[in-house]
Amino acid sequence: MEKWTLLDSKYIIQRPWATLRVDKLQLPNGNIKDEYYVLEYPTWVNMVAFTEDNELLFVRQYRHGSGEIMVELPAGVVEEGEDPAEAARRELLEETGYSFTSIAYVCTLYANPATSGNLTYTYVLRGGKKVQEQQLDSSEDIEVVIMGIEEAKQFLFDNKIGQALHASALFYSFQKLGLL
Repeated sequence: MEKWTLLDSKYIIQRPWATLRVDKLQLPNGNIKDEYYVLEYPTWVNMVAFTEDNELLFVRQYRHGSGEIMVELPAGVVEEGEDPAEAARRELLEETGYSFTSIAYVCTLYANPATSGNLTYTYVLRGGKKVQEQQLDSSEDIEVVIMGIEEAKQFLFDNKIGQALHASALFYSFQKLGLL
């Protein structure tokens, strides 16, 4: 197996939340792909966050791409030069108002390596305590949802976590914690 050779690359759009480029590629068999589209996103973090009462924090919010109001894990973007673990703590504080006593790395996943190269880091945080009100961006409308472990597991098993990276993060985290 060999990597494809990049012959040319052009940006179609470069915006903070939407960057699309088209690459011209040569495959190992010599064939040329004139238009291969790649979406560029920043690095993301997903958090499986346990309160000091050993309950899980989720967020409910509208997702325009699907046109659905969804229950998801708290998540966010890693800022340029920021450590992903620190981004996890920052995003949790902003989205939920909770601060945590411990953090542990779980896994790193690609959203869709066929068309984008960004990574998503998953962390388990424990000892969450509400220390402030949410500090949401002007485009965020987020409701905090708290579930017990068994309720969260059933929610996952009933396919009610529609965001694939969040479902994966929960499965990996529950497995790591011996909850499956």
